[in-house]
Amino acid sequence: MSENTSDPDSVDAVVAAWTRERPDLDLTAIGIAGRLGRAALLLRPAQERVFTGFGLQRGEFDVLATLRRAGEPYTLTPSQLSAALLLTRAGMTNRIDRLVASGLVERTLDPNDRRSFHVRLTEQGFTTVDEAMTAHTANVTRLLSGLPASEQTALEDLLRTLLHTLEAPNGRNTG
Repeated sequence: MSENTSDPDSVDAVVAAWTRERPDLDLTAIGIAGRLGRAALLLRPAQERVFTGFGLQRGEFDVLATLRRAGEPYTLTPSQLSAALLLTRAGMTNRIDRLVASGLVERTLDPNDRRSFHVRLTEQGFTTVDEAMTAHTANVTRLLSGLPASEQTALEDLLRTLLHTLEAPNGRNTG
């Protein structure tokens, strides 16, 4: 069951102080952005505990999950991984190196271009990411259980709309 929305939260104190100091500003957006940021900060460590339970850092889980979602043969190029995860090639190389060293992925030469390679989940990587995803899903479900299903759906819809707006060219929703 959700909490009474009239109960103040930690962001309300910040907004109240700014309202006192700058009554000329509409601080609605500041409250929303502050709550989104604070929620992300509070969710992150709880999620990362699950990943570390599988010997993974968040970024490594992201690579494994991206490969797993790609479907058989669970193989992508480093460029495809970088684009999917919005990561530089250097950052991706570091993640891939760690995952290769731990036996969760392997590099294979591209048969059509010997200068390029692919990254593929190993059997151990497949098992690890599937088990980690099961635990991650249960954990996030638990973390969001304070919101009734209808409110989770409404929040998901609102955040989807916000992301469409933010991800559009020039940060505007093009419709």
